[in-house]
Amino acid sequence: MHASQHPLYTPVRSAPIRSAISIAVLLTLYGGGIGAAQAQEDGAAGASAASGSKEDISKVVVTARRRAELIQDVPGAVTALSGAEIEKQALPDITALTERVPNTTLKTSRGTNTTLTAFIRGIGQQDPVAGYEQGVGIYLDDVYLARPQGALTDIYDLDRIEVLRGPQGTLYGRNTIGGAVKYVTRRLAAQPMVDVKGKLGKFGEKDAVLKASTPVTDILRIGGTIATFNRDGFGRNVVNGHDNYDKDVKAARVSAELTPNGDLFVRFASDRTVDDSEPRQGYRLTAGPAPASVAPLSGLYDTRANLYSVEDHKQQVINQGSSLLVEYTIAPTLTVKSISAIRKSESHAPIDFDSLETTLFEAPTVYSDNQKSQEFQLTYTGSKLQGVAGVYYMKANAFNKFDVLYNAAAGLSLLTYDDIDTKTWAAYADASYSLTDTFHIDVGGRWTDDQRSARIFKASYLGLKGSPPLGNTAAIQFGPANTDMSKDQLDRTDKKFTPKLGIGWKLAPEHNVYATWAKGFKGGMFDPRMDLGGNPNSTTSLAKRRGVDPEEVSSVELGLKSSMNGGRLQTNAAVFYTDYKNVQIPGSIATYDASGNVTGFAGTLTNAGKAKIDGLELEAIAYLTNQLSLSAMYSHIDAKYKQWLVSNAAGTALVDIAGSTEFQNTPKNAANISVNYDWPFGVMGRSGTLSLTNSVAYKSKVYQTEIARATGVPTLDVTIPGNLMLAQGGYGLWDAGLVWSSADRKLQVGLHGRNLLDKRYKVAGYNFSTFFNSVTTFYGDPRTVLATVDVKF
Repeated sequence: MHASQHPLYTPVRSAPIRSAISIAVLLTLYGGGIGAAQAQEDGAAGASAASGSKEDISKVVVTARRRAELIQDVPGAVTALSGAEIEKQALPDITALTERVPNTTLKTSRGTNTTLTAFIRGIGQQDPVAGYEQGVGIYLDDVYLARPQGALTDIYDLDRIEVLRGPQGTLYGRNTIGGAVKYVTRRLAAQPMVDVKGKLGKFGEKDAVLKASTPVTDILRIGGTIATFNRDGFGRNVVNGHDNYDKDVKAARVSAELTPNGDLFVRFASDRTVDDSEPRQGYRLTAGPAPASVAPLSGLYDTRANLYSVEDHKQQVINQGSSLLVEYTIAPTLTVKSISAIRKSESHAPIDFDSLETTLFEAPTVYSDNQKSQEFQLTYTGSKLQGVAGVYYMKANAFNKFDVLYNAAAGLSLLTYDDIDTKTWAAYADASYSLTDTFHIDVGGRWTDDQRSARIFKASYLGLKGSPPLGNTAAIQFGPANTDMSKDQLDRTDKKFTPKLGIGWKLAPEHNVYATWAKGFKGGMFDPRMDLGGNPNSTTSLAKRRGVDPEEVSSVELGLKSSMNGGRLQTNAAVFYTDYKNVQIPGSIATYDASGNVTGFAGTLTNAGKAKIDGLELEAIAYLTNQLSLSAMYSHIDAKYKQWLVSNAAGTALVDIAGSTEFQNTPKNAANISVNYDWPFGVMGRSGTLSLTNSVAYKSKVYQTEIARATGVPTLDVTIPGNLMLAQGGYGLWDAGLVWSSADRKLQVGLHGRNLLDKRYKVAGYNFSTFFNSVTTFYGDPRTVLATVDVKF
């Protein structure tokens, strides 16, 4: 098995960071480090520990640098979890990894089951509107997913999941500045096989997965997987009786693999996911406005939201794509690879911002996107020199249209229509040269050319059901368009060279020290909600046409990886520092008429000029006996804005609001400790292993928005009470499981509990307190209990 990760980078300047390095090094050298989330190759580590064998313990092979290496030898912050371990623990999707991976937040976005919000080391993107590019790259078999819609899928056909922390650019097709999360699917088996999985659980959960593959000839194998994931809602809509937080997802994947000879491998794969779940509507934290004032509901998963149609279309998210991989070994040390892919998705999302029965502030929304990408790689693996070089091209379109229905009595709606094109190409290279048997240097670089053009239209309409593009052909435009910009007017190209330097030193057979410096880059963009008359943060239309500047990071990381006592104790320690410039921060503000009445809302997209991020990450796994293992993780991060200039309310001067802000989705402290105990246990004359797992995770306070204290800008300060309501204080979660696996691994049965203490914790929200005092939030899953069975033939 190989897990693809990537070297990471983040620095060391201050005395506290230098102290942290010293502490981390001492902890690691003496086996006292705290750490977690090590992968086990197809369960081999657990099986070896149970059987008493030491030789295969946690020998996890990864391809972080496009070549096979032990995970402990990779000079960077890497976490990998095998598909077998994911299935054993019955993890529903990659959001469960947020409890196990240092300085990582992965969560379901507001509104649907399959849109992903990802932050790593303080860098990410929460808004899924067209035009906003992710700070954390999501990959499916080396194919970059340009949009977050449909990026969060149930786990049903994976070989592994990889999480790479830090800027990625010299090893991967698409540059991302925060990190990467990578789905890697399994290759087809050499023999005919059938695998059937089933789950039954609380809230009516019923999941089923059927996988089969077979050789057709000596050189051709075909396979396919179909899956269905179903669950009743955690709550109800008290107005119409619909489920809230339910699940109705169907997925399928087919693949064909051709191996004409030992040097050539070809794989075609195609997948499709359809999410027909009910809209995931938020819980209103504030009372409804007069005259129909209503108190918040008692059930935190319940809602009064009453918007359930978009163009007479129910909520639905469809994501699909196909890829073609061609890999040819030119010589024992030289391999060339081609990755071609197309993907598209379409989403219909009726979003009810006010979560009330009365239509006060709703947003029926349609998203669609498509992308085509091509990557060529050349990999060399010599005795002293190893490296990869490649070129990458992607053409993508992101489109959305949505109404904001904010004045039901007058039938007034505000249409936003975005059609945004991205063309990007890049050339990259990364090489490692061994100066001695124990010391190597790494050098890499990337040239990126990003072109973005946008068609943005924004206008108000009179009509009780919204605007013509959203299905109300009788609606009449009310006044001139707020924004009407063509792709000729909104067009920009950003170019950047981003280098990387690193060293690795094996100071002893058990200990690897590494240091890496790297730069990251994300191209500029245009505000998809731009309002040429309503946003004081861009005082001229010319400024709006330029959009916002590219994000840039300069990151340094110092780490120590150790594997002691034959692999029975492994510890990883890393400290990092990131200089983050021109942070792209989206938002929205209310617009008013001369009498002070709310007339709509305008987008705010600004660059926070400077931010500093530093942190510490500790991971460890220990096989205390042949049956008992323990893993742990602790991470700390200090992320602060140092300069963020916005216009004052009159638009006549700039105000620095950096001291009033927090990084969203970035808890300062996080920890996890997991214990696994295995013992031989036969069932009905069949030998096997019974495993008991317990895991406790903690996260400190998390903000969902940036503005947390008084700024001196009234249009921003008015939102602070709502922002503070959405913040989640520190909380802990307890999971446990009991799993029996047959010795031949053909049968596995388990009982799993997640969030056993039934904690309520906020994971997202909308703060529109200036619109009818509307503040709504979304909660993480309540206590769930699940029985699983996996049978292989």
